[in-house]
Amino acid sequence: MSIKEQTEFSCVIDAELNPSAHRLQLTSSDYFFISYLKYFVKPKICTFLKRKYNIYAMEILGKILGSQARVKVMRLFLLNSKKGFARKEIIQRSRVNPSALDREIKLLASVGFIKKHNDAWFFETTFRYKAELERLLIGAESLDEKTLIDKFKKAGKLKFLLLSRNFIKNKDTRVDLLIVGDQLKRGKIEEEINKLEAEMGTELVYVVFDTKEFLYRINMYDKLVRDILDYPHKVILQAKELSTQTLRKL
Repeated sequence: MSIKEQTEFSCVIDAELNPSAHRLQLTSSDYFFISYLKYFVKPKICTFLKRKYNIYAMEILGKILGSQARVKVMRLFLLNSKKGFARKEIIQRSRVNPSALDREIKLLASVGFIKKHNDAWFFETTFRYKAELERLLIGAESLDEKTLIDKFKKAGKLKFLLLSRNFIKNKDTRVDLLIVGDQLKRGKIEEEINKLEAEMGTELVYVVFDTKEFLYRINMYDKLVRDILDYPHKVILQAKELSTQTLRKL
């Protein structure tokens, strides 16, 4: 890498990744990994992509970092920084092809992102760019609302979809998703949840009710439902019969 390119990377990292910090002193070995971040941290490019094509961040990150498989594996370790994962468990949690996983593990280990202890891989907590990568991979929205709605509409007549916890970056709430509808296929919902978990790198807690049961539970002041509705959340789909005014009257 040329001196000019190294200088450009240093400026980009200072200005976009860590604006409050002093100029980072990067060694030549750092640039191998930092090169993946070069274009992502230029906000004009990201803003253009998101607005013009409505591409959610997982796809953008996958293209910038080399593959969506790499993004999934990195998110898994960043969100579970104190937990170790055997190869088989990484495959199950990230839903990454075994051969692709082996390549990503080798690369991530070579740059000091992960380390192996016995038969498990752990995130290297002293990794130099931990904060910056958390901002890029965890801070970014992984899915837009329309994508989430479309996913669960495949399961049946979706009437109400509420996001909380990991979706709104608030760990004090009880669930990640509240799904309400009729003729819902639980198997399809579980399938979509598994895909989301792989993309987000974390386990999701979700609750599914048919419309009649949901309204009954609200009327009976069910603790679980009330906790979900009383704590921070975001409703992204709400049928007329489950309007805010209707729910408040019950």
